[in-house]
Amino acid sequence: MRIRRIAQTFLVCFLLSVACLSQVPSRRTIPTPPPSRDQPGTVTGEPDETQQRLARDMAKKANLERQATLKSDTEKLVKLTAELKAYVDKSNENVLSLDVLKKADEIEKLAHSVKEKMKGPN
Repeated sequence: MRIRRIAQTFLVCFLLSVACLSQVPSRRTIPTPPPSRDQPGTVTGEPDETQQRLARDMAKKANLERQATLKSDTEKLVKLTAELKAYVDKSNENVLSLDVLKKADEIEKLAHSVKEKMKGPN
């Protein structure tokens, strides 16, 4: 019974992480430092357009990489939870498999990693 409760808990965590993944903003801006008058390429204290474009491009690239990693990690979570369910279905109330505990720990670590990545680089 305890194994089923663990599996259910991780399944709920996984479903919540997938739901949060769909709500991740598609764009994030990187704050740029205020321009100084000594900086080349600035006119009356405004940053150069190429610097702004470069910062936006870098932020967009970083966000796309983070999104790809999140998708990959959630696919791993789906696979791991399916494996955990299969292990739990094979066991009974008197048998606690070490594989089940290892799989549950792996799912927990991956779910925590996904949650942290969803928060972004703040």
